[in-house]
Amino acid sequence: MSFLKRLLGRIEDHEVEVVSTKPVGKFRVEKTLKVINRQVLVGEVTEGLIYPGYKVKGKAVSPIMRIERSHKRVDFAVAGDRVALMLEYEIPCEEGEELEIYQS
Repeated sequence: MSFLKRLLGRIEDHEVEVVSTKPVGKFRVEKTLKVINRQVLVGEVTEGLIYPGYKVKGKAVSPIMRIERSHKRVDFAVAGDRVALMLEYEIPCEEGEELEIYQS
């Protein structure tokens, strides 16, 4: 990795793994946005409980940096909540897709 990339904090090749085998929740994507160079997934928690730091897994994996409900930051989201998840890395996903949430 070059000095400038490290200095600017841009990590091109990231490898995030899911260690646990059982998902703790599911999230249905309604739409995707890009805010401050971060991917934001808007949708509904269909199962379980979600905290920042948990990982979203679809075609790729990314940690959840922040959760918002009604434009306010929240500490967690439960089944039935319509929330926005700000992700650390961009993952390919489509509207209507159901993503799995893992604790680690």
